Amino acid sequence: MTASTELTGTAALTRLVLRRDRVRVLVWVMAVPLLVLLTAASVKGLYPTQHDLDVAAEASRDNAAAIAFNGPPLALDTLGGEVAFQVGTIGLVFVALMSTFMTGRNTRGEEEAGRAELIRALPVGRHANATATLLVVTAMNVVVGALVALGLVAMDLPVTGGLAFGLSYCVLGIVFAGLTTAVAQVSENTRVVHGSVGAVLGAAFVLRAAGDIGDGTLSWLSPIGWVQKARPFAGERWWPLFLALAVAALAVTAAHALSDRRDLGAGLVQPRPGPPRAAPGLGRPLGIALRLQRGGLIGWSCAVFLAGIAYGWVAADVEDFLGDNETMQDMVARYGTADLTDSYLAQSLMVVALLGAGFAVQSAARLRAEESALRAEPLLATPVSRTRLMGSHLAVALGGSVVVLTAAGLGAGLAYGATGGGAGQVPRLVGAALAYVPALWLFAGLTTALFGFLPRAMAVAWAVLGACFVIGLLGEVLGLPSWVTGASPFEHIPHLPAAPHPGVSAPVLLTAVAAALTVAGLAGFRRRDVG
Repeated sequence: MTASTELTGTAALTRLVLRRDRVRVLVWVMAVPLLVLLTAASVKGLYPTQHDLDVAAEASRDNAAAIAFNGPPLALDTLGGEVAFQVGTIGLVFVALMSTFMTGRNTRGEEEAGRAELIRALPVGRHANATATLLVVTAMNVVVGALVALGLVAMDLPVTGGLAFGLSYCVLGIVFAGLTTAVAQVSENTRVVHGSVGAVLGAAFVLRAAGDIGDGTLSWLSPIGWVQKARPFAGERWWPLFLALAVAALAVTAAHALSDRRDLGAGLVQPRPGPPRAAPGLGRPLGIALRLQRGGLIGWSCAVFLAGIAYGWVAADVEDFLGDNETMQDMVARYGTADLTDSYLAQSLMVVALLGAGFAVQSAARLRAEESALRAEPLLATPVSRTRLMGSHLAVALGGSVVVLTAAGLGAGLAYGATGGGAGQVPRLVGAALAYVPALWLFAGLTTALFGFLPRAMAVAWAVLGACFVIGLLGEVLGLPSWVTGASPFEHIPHLPAAPHPGVSAPVLLTAVAAALTVAGLAGFRRRDVG
């Protein structure tokens, strides 16, 4: 088979991917640059003078936790260097996830769903679908990199630094698109593909963190470390980006070679056969829901636990880090206390609670995925009511929200306690994190209501959560009016441990609204058609 024959139909499949995933593409390519640019605006607001930048740079250079979480401390006494430090690593992680999910969905996901086999019955080449997916994902990364670079230049940051920063995002996304394409040839299961590439991303983050804290050697073993070696705003170097692109090209070449050695729909590694008899719990809807969602629950819990550790580790030095910053002093007044450390912890716990709300939305929406994959109807054909089936997934969403917030508070408490706060910080910060349970339940209720009445519009829940992120992280810096900030349920939760007089009326009201949305969603699901 010639190369041209193997790519027959690539153009048509590219248009198909763009048509089918146009909403996902638009959300990703807008969300990542928006994250970077809003953070850049926040940094400009937090450090308006050179003195503020110098104080922040001095506090960050020797802070191992900040370096591990944010990246190499390069040119921190400049606005561009501070922006790269604050948003560089987290933005790169989002770009890698974008490429992983989009590539896995349109390669292994299409084969697992059986659609790839139907398409291959047409005059379509063996590598056409993977190539079309790579073209779309590469274009997405180019657009993300261009928007990031143009946005930073528009904020009067150096052109060369902005270009290097944008290119680092683009190149890392292409690397993970190539890696996902290669891994998709190995396993038959999309979740295994995403989990495997996610493990690579986690290892890349850890190696980069260890290298940046040390002498930088280990960072060369990490794709994240490669693109950060481009040193945006700190004396740019371009050759590490070419190294990363070479690895991406090798991954794509390996993917094509592996694809030639397997059957369509199969993987190079055969799935392990399951036990001859199912576990007793799988005979009940709740057991099935727990089995389906345990991976997500563990993943989200670990993520917020690590985020809690990162924030808690910095808490002991926060007064030295931000004590002379007038903008941060104004943010302290927002919580009604003069204790800068408690205010920092309150803000940090709100951020990890916003992250935890992602689990609540994803978990409550899991039944929609089961319905779309036609796995819900066979269950409903048994003596299982719609209310019981949906209630089992809701139980995981509501109970899992408590677990996720507990993990966040535990991580912050352990880290802050180990750096001088004392053992009493663990129960104190766990309790402060659990104060956000009503807010997470509200998002679970909103997702349930959308599932019951407008299942095609469930992305609205993610859009609302994104708006809450902007309000919570940048509302004060951007000077948003009170009626806008008041739209976020997280703003009505007592900001512990800083709130001097935490009330219970707002959390009770949020819980009541969550319950009403949940009941409405259950009623809607009982009355609409399945599928």
